[in-house]
Amino acid sequence: MSDIDIEYAWAAVGGDPGLPSRVTAVAREGALPSRLPVRELARACVGACALAAAELGARRAGLAEVPGVRVDDGAVATAFVSERHLLIDGRAPVAFAPLSRFWRTADGWIRTHANYPHHRERLLTVLGPPETLEAVLAERSAAEVEEAVCAAGGLAFAVRRAEEWARHPQAAAVAGRPLVERERLDSAPARALPPAAAALPLDGVRVLDLTRVIAGPVATRTLALLGADVLRVDPPRHPELPDQHADTGFGKRSAVLGLDTDRRAFEELLARADVVVTGYRPGALDRFGLAPAALAERRPGVVVAQLSAWGAYGPWAGRRGFDSLVQAATGISVLEGAPDAPGALPAQALDHGTGYLLAAAVLRALSKRHDEGGSRVVRLALARTAHWLTTGTGTGADAPAGLPYEGPGPWLRERDGALGRLRYALPPVAYAGGPADWARPPGAYGTDPARWT
Repeated sequence: MSDIDIEYAWAAVGGDPGLPSRVTAVAREGALPSRLPVRELARACVGACALAAAELGARRAGLAEVPGVRVDDGAVATAFVSERHLLIDGRAPVAFAPLSRFWRTADGWIRTHANYPHHRERLLTVLGPPETLEAVLAERSAAEVEEAVCAAGGLAFAVRRAEEWARHPQAAAVAGRPLVERERLDSAPARALPPAAAALPLDGVRVLDLTRVIAGPVATRTLALLGADVLRVDPPRHPELPDQHADTGFGKRSAVLGLDTDRRAFEELLARADVVVTGYRPGALDRFGLAPAALAERRPGVVVAQLSAWGAYGPWAGRRGFDSLVQAATGISVLEGAPDAPGALPAQALDHGTGYLLAAAVLRALSKRHDEGGSRVVRLALARTAHWLTTGTGTGADAPAGLPYEGPGPWLRERDGALGRLRYALPPVAYAGGPADWARPPGAYGTDPARWT
C-alpha cells in the first residue's frame, strides 16, 4: 500500500527526495469531499508538478536553491473542476451528453459515454435507437453489453465493485506497473536548455499536443502556463468539442492537420519539437510513425509523453476509455454511490490528477535530458491513477492543519478573448516567481497555422 502524498508523487516522476521539503501545503477542509482520498491525491499531483517546474526554472536561471512551492487546496479544488466553472459569455458548458450516463441492466449497472458523435453512433449501432435504450439494457447483462459495445469501437463499461475489479486480468496488469513509467530510449547527446534568468521554465520549448478531452489537454495547458510553445493538432474528421477546447485551450495554439494527408507538414513540426504528447489508445498512432522509438529515430532527444485510459498492457490495452468509465469499471462508482445507485467522485480527478502528473513527468524528463541526454518516454494511465487512489492511504502529512473551504471565488477570473467573455479557473501550479495565469486565452479552434512561432 502506498501513501497518497507529494513525496510519493514526486518519487514517481523521478525527483530528488530532498526537494519535497520546499513544498508548503494549505489544507482546506471541505474541498473535494469524497469517501476516497481525492483531496490528498489532487494536492500530491499538483504539488509534484509545481515542484518540477520550480526545479527546472531554478536550473535555467542559475539559482542555488529551488524556489518554494505553495499548494492551496482551494486553488486545486477549483482547478480540478475547471470545466464546471467555465462560462462563455455567461453560458455554462454541457458536461455530458444525454447518452453519457449510468443505466440499469438485468444484473446491475453500466456506464456509457457518447459525448462525441462517432462514439454515439457506435453505441446506437449496437443497442438501437435512443428511445429504446433503457428497455434494451434492462434485459441484458452488463458484461454482455460491455463486450458488444467495446467490440464495435463504442464506450460502455460495467459498474464493478472493487473486489470484482481486483479479480479482473486488467486490474492485475495495471497494479503491476509503476504510477509513472519512465524509459530512456537511446543515447542521444544532452540537449541543454539555454540559461534564462527572467524566463519561464519552458521558455523556448516546443510541445506538439496530440491529446483530447481532459487529462492530456490539462497536461499541455500546464506546460503552456510554464512558457512552452504548445501547438495542439487535431484530425479534421473528429473535431474536439467546442466547450472542451475552451476549457483546456488556455495558452495554446490550435491547428487541424490530417496525419494521413499532411505528412510533410507534420514532419516539419516534429523536426523542431522538444516534446510530443499523445492521448490516443496505445498503438493507435503507430501507423503514422508516432511510436516512441520511431519518433526518437527521427528526432533524437525528443521527450514522448503517452497517456491512455487502461494502459498499454493487459487485455484492455486497445480499448478506449474516459475518466467516468474508469471510475465505473474499477469500483470507484460503487464506493462513491448510494446503496441503490452508483455515484462519482466530486471531480473528474483521474483526468485532472493524471494530467498534472503527466506535466510533472515531462518537466522531469526535460531536466534529465538537459543533464544526461537521451530521448525519453513517460507513460501514464487513468486506471493506474485509479489504483493509487483506491489502494493508497491519504496520510494528511502534507498539510496537517486545515482551514475551511469557502468556495471557488478567490481562484476564478474573467477575461475577453476570441471565444467571448470567459470565466475560468486559475492554474493551481504555484511557486515563488512563477506565473499566476496563462499568457493568452484560448483562440478559435483549429484556426492557427500548423507551424511553430
